[in-house]
Amino acid sequence: SPRQPGRVVTLLEDCGACTWGVAYEVRGEQIAASLQYLNMREAVLGGYDTKLVKFHPQEKDTEEPILALVYIATPQNPSYLGPASEEDIAAQIIVSSGCAGHNIEYLLRLADFMRYFCPQAEDKHLFSIEEALISILPCLYYTEESLEET
Repeated sequence: SPRQPGRVVTLLEDCGACTWGVAYEVRGEQIAASLQYLNMREAVLGGYDTKLVKFHPQEKDTEEPILALVYIATPQNPSYLGPASEEDIAAQIIVSSGCAGHNIEYLLRLADFMRYFCPQAEDKHLFSIEEALISILPCLYYTEESLEET
């Protein structure tokens, strides 16, 4: 079946904003290999800019922020779709999949991750998309079931 890549979490530059997530530390030989891979995937092919930002680990024993590399989406990204309503994004997610799996699973796992690991983060946009997706799914299932019966 043909693949239709879907939506992925994308950082947009906002000097006053804060985002929650996971930072990975690479050392030694991992540094060059990781940067080469990420630069090709995100900057060359993906249309992202790289930025160094302050990352504040949640561990209590870490007082100072560390520098972390992030990839910021640009409108020049060939897959950049621009702003859309939560309902439009949910509708696109429902019909999208790629080599890593279905876009529905990506969204639901991301929302679960945020609830479990970042409970203090209030990502209204993400949870509104999840809510819109969940409200559409029963309609989609019912339509497919009806088609099979006829």
